[in-house]
Order: sequence, then C-alpha cells, then structure tokens
Amino acid sequence: MSGHTMRAVTIREFGGPEVLTPEDVARPEPLPTEVLVRVHAAGINPVDWKTRTGQGMAGLQTFPLILGWDVSGVVEEVGFGVTTLEPGDEVYGMPWFPRAGGAYAEYVTAPARQWARKPSTVDHVHAAAVPLAALTAWQILVDTAHVQAGQRVLITAAAGGVGHFAVQFARHLGAHVIATASSARHPWLKDLGADETIDYTTTPFEEAAADVDVVVDLVGDGPDRTSTRALKTLSAGGLLVAVPGGVSPDLAAAADAAGVRSTGFLVEPDGPALTRIAELIDAGEVSVEVEKTFPLAEAATAHTQGEAGHTRGKLVLTTTD
Repeated sequence: MSGHTMRAVTIREFGGPEVLTPEDVARPEPLPTEVLVRVHAAGINPVDWKTRTGQGMAGLQTFPLILGWDVSGVVEEVGFGVTTLEPGDEVYGMPWFPRAGGAYAEYVTAPARQWARKPSTVDHVHAAAVPLAALTAWQILVDTAHVQAGQRVLITAAAGGVGHFAVQFARHLGAHVIATASSARHPWLKDLGADETIDYTTTPFEEAAADVDVVVDLVGDGPDRTSTRALKTLSAGGLLVAVPGGVSPDLAAAADAAGVRSTGFLVEPDGPALTRIAELIDAGEVSVEVEKTFPLAEAATAHTQGEAGHTRGKLVLTTTD
C-alpha cells in the first residue's frame, strides 16, 4: 500500500446493506505486471450482495473487504514490466474474480492483462456494467456451449445483467433465441434479438419451449426448480448450463436420465474476450442497459434495490460527478 488514501466502501462483517460503510482507506500500489486504475464507475452484480451476506464468494474473502468486480476507469500508474497499457488509457475489466476485486473504491490494482481498452462508444457508467455479466454470457455461449448458427438457445431471466448480454451474443452467433422474462420486458428483448419470449409469470417455460440445444439458466434450482424444469426443454444431447448454484447430484442424475448434459459455470477474468466484446459494442451489435446509477457512498441503497429483483440490465456506482 502507498502513503496515499482513497475513498472506498468496506464491510467488516457479513450482513445486510447496512454493513456497507464508506471510509478512507490506504490506496493500493501496483506490483510488477499490475496497473493502478482510477475508478470512474463500478458495476453491481448479484454476487456482490450474496457475498455481503456471507454467501456467494464469501468463503474466499477476508475482512475488511471491499466488494465489487466490475470496473471502468483510467490507468493512473503501471507497474514494472507492463507494456500493454500506459497512464491515461481508458480501460475496463473484472479484476481478480473470485478473489476480492475491490471495485467499490476510487482506485484498484490488478494484472494488466485482466483489463481491456474500454469501448469507445460508451461512457464509463455503461462500460462498468459490462465485464462480469458480459464475460459470463460470452464464456458460457462461446467457450462452454460452443453455440453454432441455427441452434436453439433458451435463456432464463433474460432481462437481467447476464441475460441481456446472453440474448445479444446468442443472436450474434446466429442462434434462435428464446428468452424468459415478464411481459413488460418482451418488446425490449425482441429488439435485442430474442426470436421468442415467454412470460414466466403466466406460462411454465417448459411447456412453451422445446427442441432446445442449449439452456442458459440464470435462475437456478431454487424453490421454482428452474434448472430441473429446463431439462424438459432440451433435445437429446442438449446442454444445460446452470449458473446460480451449479449442478447438484440430483440435477446431474436427472440430466443423465433425460439423455442430456449439464454443467455448472463460474466466470474468469478474460482481457481478450473483453476486447472482442468492446469491438461488438463499438460496432453497434451489442448494447448495454443501465437501469440506475448511485454515488459510491450510496452503495447500501443500491444493494437494497438490486436485492429486490427485477432490475432491467445493471445498477452502477459512480465515483466521479
């Protein structure tokens, strides 16, 4: 750490939004191969509030903890050995995930190759909404499911952060996209590229979708048993990617019995993929939805809104006026 301080939002125990406390802390310094980034905006993801409550990535963290993994900002300083970035570069990234990323702060450090140059056609607020959600969707569809043109892809919770990127990436890959969301979101999702929309509040999606090659389940096998129900939509040999909660032994057994495949998934930092995603954003092929922004000091309010559910796209914290 340097002798400088910065403003950050920390937690010193797991709990409700009230444990998020703005305070002055030591500013980090970049080690060799790392860069120091002045944060302009930090995206908020469900894993943030799950970790805050002692779930999510809580088992990997130590106190005091600065939450957050989505960053857009400007390189302030580079460590020894960095040749790909220099001070003044606008970058975005998902530092360190699943270890603490420290995004709810005025500065963060991370290896240079965990960053990519920010899309030039969007501001820092919208760029900060991209990394974790977009990388999750990209790594599922491109690297895990290897989606091909003409395949049928079902995306649950399609109006959320990961979901709205998954719809657009699946469309970009040439898939037939089926999206679940409340009816109010359907026109928007169709604009993003959904070929079919299902109102999950009125219609069991497993009765409306069939012959699916890939299911991207962003709800999980909670009380509604969404992952288990999704197995019924898959064609023989199809793939279920269960994101929240992964694949339990019971779910794996059910998938095997149905003659389909299943896998859990956890996103990884991926600078090259962020570069490709930035190209798609700048080309106008992918849009970024931000429902609301909050000043850094109002992180607790932002968490309260996020935990209530039904956010369209993302919520973002800002560190600059």
